[in-house]
Amino acid sequence: MHVEIRGLERLSFRERQAVILKESGNSIEKIARILKISTSSVSTILARAKTKGYQIIAIIPENELGLEETLTEERISDESSSQEQEEDD
Repeated sequence: MHVEIRGLERLSFRERQAVILKESGNSIEKIARILKISTSSVSTILARAKTKGYQIIAIIPENELGLEETLTEERISDESSSQEQEEDD
């Protein structure tokens, strides 16, 4: 899975750091240790960043969802239907 964070340009440098660490799966406590600030400061920074409207976009490849085979079958079915319609016209 690939995660994309949109709207980072609207955030301050410190907000970017906190958001990236949080969205990478770190706890508030761990972020505080990494950034050498208090947990309440981390919470404030993340709350401020949230008001600026960044978005997390998860890009999940088909094979990680177990849909690759299903989607391939669906494409084949769609192609067959299209060919049948062309033959009818």
